[in-house]
Amino acid sequence: MSISKTRQKLVDVARQLFAKNGIANTTMNDIAKASGKGRRTLYTYFKSKDDVYYAVIETELVRLSDKLDEVASKNIPPHDKIIELIYTHLSMIKETVMRNGNLRAEFFRNIWMVEKVRKNFDEDEIELFRKVYTEAKEAGEIDIDNVELVADITHYCIKGLEVPFIYGRLGHGLTEETSRPLVAKVVYGALGNKINRQPFEPKDDF
Repeated sequence: MSISKTRQKLVDVARQLFAKNGIANTTMNDIAKASGKGRRTLYTYFKSKDDVYYAVIETELVRLSDKLDEVASKNIPPHDKIIELIYTHLSMIKETVMRNGNLRAEFFRNIWMVEKVRKNFDEDEIELFRKVYTEAKEAGEIDIDNVELVADITHYCIKGLEVPFIYGRLGHGLTEETSRPLVAKVVYGALGNKINRQPFEPKDDF
């Protein structure tokens, strides 16, 4: 097994143990034993349990980042791409947190740890929004003066919506299908929408 596959196996096993038992109740020995690797192999890749936890969060963020890149590369109008990026981010974050059992409490209790690990992801997402906004502006779809500032604001607004979205506190009784036109109206209005049209309706679920 290659170095990268060995490391990834350790991370995958750790994520499952963290999700099932919580971080506090999982030891480095537990991870080594469950992965079929010795402690020496585990410590070759990770100095501590915190390092393993960081790697787990990074892996989850890579999944989200790959999905956002996939949306950004779609052959759809940039104006509609913005809305899909927003919903993809929120849906993927919710799916990630909910599928991780006991680990999801750690996402919120140790938010500073998550913030430290997601710094690169946040920067990449802001850059992604800059590119899409530039594309939309050049296509004459939006009217904004400072693309960089609007991209920053968009990212941090979405980030602030993560927790209420995860717990279903955003738009009580609304489904994604019914909320999307409303969200699009708010976003399009803020961006100086130059085109009067309904938001793009994706055929595939996130």
